Amino acid sequence: MTETFTFSVRATDGAARTGEISMPRGVIRTPAFMPVGTAATVKAMYPGQVRDLGADIVLGNTYHLMLRPGAERVAELGGLHTFMNWPHPILTDSGGFQVMSLSKLRKLNENGVTFQSHIDGSRHVLTPERSMEIQDLLGSDIQMQFDECVKMPCSDAEAERAMRLSLRWAERSRKAFGGKPGRATFGIVQGAAVPALRVESARALADMDFHGLAIGGLAVGEPQDVMLAMIDTVEPHLPQAKPRYLMGVGTPDDIIESVARGVDMFDCVMPTRAGRHGLAYTRIGRINLRNARHAADPAPLDALSSCPAARDYSRAYLHHLVKSQEILGMMLLTWVNLAYYQELMAGLRAAIAAGGLRDFIAQTKAGWAQGEGR
Repeated sequence: MTETFTFSVRATDGAARTGEISMPRGVIRTPAFMPVGTAATVKAMYPGQVRDLGADIVLGNTYHLMLRPGAERVAELGGLHTFMNWPHPILTDSGGFQVMSLSKLRKLNENGVTFQSHIDGSRHVLTPERSMEIQDLLGSDIQMQFDECVKMPCSDAEAERAMRLSLRWAERSRKAFGGKPGRATFGIVQGAAVPALRVESARALADMDFHGLAIGGLAVGEPQDVMLAMIDTVEPHLPQAKPRYLMGVGTPDDIIESVARGVDMFDCVMPTRAGRHGLAYTRIGRINLRNARHAADPAPLDALSSCPAARDYSRAYLHHLVKSQEILGMMLLTWVNLAYYQELMAGLRAAIAAGGLRDFIAQTKAGWAQGEGR
């Protein structure tokens, strides 16, 4: 650990990299998956469990925390790390995506966004400066610029308008962040599915001296091949010496394909959300515990797993918990999924370091091809 933000690449395999981000609160091994702790909690998990599974960093959400319990209150209570009992690094997003997708009514202009809370209809204004202020009050270690994320598909003109606005907001976000020793701020590449806009955004952000760059506006319903094409387009224009973060991604397959293209960081609600709805991710593919075929199956999800939830409980019992909507079922399957995601990231790091990423990906996909297992 250091008193400043540093990033080092330790090994490469093609475009893929493995390395470390070092910050005062800890080291983040890359490629890294960040469990999503939207409202200061990774749903259905204890913080210690999340850490024990191998997570070096979690994500918190500016929009949700500003609405409830409020950033000022979190600051009065010692900051987000103390509030949620997570003394390790935290990344906060800017709130922009949620403003666009969750708020009841919103009005966008050059200054920012005026919106109504999806919780109680109260009126709020979020600007680049206010977003950075909230993230500072929360005390997060990595803070994201405020941006506009457009829904796809959209017209090229709409993509260009939002991208240029996001660049202007990026300059204001970077200025508002200022210099905070030991903390970092990332810019966000936008441009929808228009290659020229993506390249322009990446180049402009690279000149703004952010600590890292994220690729935003993907995994919002477009086909995987479009997402991967945009990563291929953007990657050559991202600084080699800074971490790359693909926001909101994704499935295990999305992750390994993106790692192979040079992405270092990921977050997604998928493993926790799927766990709460009866879907398990394992080395032998996705397993839907709602299916009746599991009702009398005494076998575990994966007898070879290092995760007790996958190894020590029968599919029949998990099926029963899911069908009965028991909280324990949600807890166990969330545990299974986060364990698998962290095992996947550890496997990717080891494979890159050994120069064997291609073989690792092939073996991993062959395991998934077993589908419902056995």
